[in-house]
Amino acid sequence: MNVLSVKNTGKSYRNYRSEWQRFAGWFGMNNAPRDEHWVIRNISFEVRSGESIGILGKNGAGKSTLLKIVTGTLQPSEGSVISTGRISAILELGMGFNPELTGRQNALHSAGLMGFSKEETLQALPNIEAFADIGEYFDNPVRTYSSGMQARVAFAVATAFRPDILIVDEALSVGDAYFQAKCYKRIDAFKKQGTSLILVTHSTADVVKHCDRALFISEGHLVKDGAPAEVTNLYLDELFGKRKSKSPAAEKDQSLTFTASTDDLFNTRPGYRKDEHRWGQGGAIILDYRISTAEEAFPAQIECGERVEISFKVQFTENHENVVPGLLIRTLEGLYLYGTNSFISSRGVSNISAQAGQIRIFRFTLPLNLNEGDYMISFGVSAGTPPGELIPLERRYDSVIVKVYRTQAIWGVIDLNAEFESSELTI
Repeated sequence: MNVLSVKNTGKSYRNYRSEWQRFAGWFGMNNAPRDEHWVIRNISFEVRSGESIGILGKNGAGKSTLLKIVTGTLQPSEGSVISTGRISAILELGMGFNPELTGRQNALHSAGLMGFSKEETLQALPNIEAFADIGEYFDNPVRTYSSGMQARVAFAVATAFRPDILIVDEALSVGDAYFQAKCYKRIDAFKKQGTSLILVTHSTADVVKHCDRALFISEGHLVKDGAPAEVTNLYLDELFGKRKSKSPAAEKDQSLTFTASTDDLFNTRPGYRKDEHRWGQGGAIILDYRISTAEEAFPAQIECGERVEISFKVQFTENHENVVPGLLIRTLEGLYLYGTNSFISSRGVSNISAQAGQIRIFRFTLPLNLNEGDYMISFGVSAGTPPGELIPLERRYDSVIVKVYRTQAIWGVIDLNAEFESSELTI
């Protein structure tokens, strides 16, 4: 049975030449607007009872507008939305919370706005407090809360009473792993009772893990409604870029081959981060890079533990007796996870001279033993002979983002591949 039906739904914002023309339009008079901007258009899909739907799309694609129409806080300009049963939504972190009121007071207020009586809310309040699990902060003003604490209270209130449709828009992304697991356990329990989930997130792993279907929205249009794996690949292609070629084999050969061009090609490569930090004393220019696995060049995502080849092209503008290329891997927050260079990787036996005008390719191969997430890669080349002082010729810090996925979650950031065994002592 369908609990939600969205048919040819669109939302536009119109500008009129005068407020009188806008007013006349309310009564059906044919007054064309001066200009019209469609945020979403021709969106159609259905959600069945107990089904989980993931919605993916870049910022500005129209996801939030669609959810506001589904929840009834925004009216569509065209099309229809028909829902059966009660909808509970967390569209924005702490939306509707009064920062001067305590968590307890906001819970009472929010539940009232959801249509529950004071008696019903008071009865559910101990469970809300227990699920949020923020201790004495529950009776402190919300303005003193961290984003994670707001997410805890917001989710606890939204799920205090089982809804027919639960909508979560990125609210869980700020919570810690323990709270996320707790939330998904409650969602799974609701699903078994018939609750449908609409999950809007930038985490492709969450969509694959928790959703039966996924929708990919781009520039206000529904591009794909299908299996989570297919939809997440399309989303990653749009996010990080995807090359076009006549055949997979030709694509791989072309992607792995550097040309003799001296153009800076970083901004043409998938995963390039335009906010990179570039510096150095000169004498060398880092022009291009490649990231590849055994199966694919510039993969949209890399499986944890998979061996990856990271290579980059450097043009030298001065003579150097010895150069040392290297790379760094950092988290999005800037935490250094791993760094190496030609001296470390070759155990000190590498000596690389360079002449002005020469172009060289440097390659590092390593298993990417990282937990699921996004990571930044930096490239660099220095002059000198370790362990003496190195002169940085060119640095391109945080210039590439790679996405890592894994089927089995771990704690922390790096997978150290621990081994386990158990034994019994005889008494």
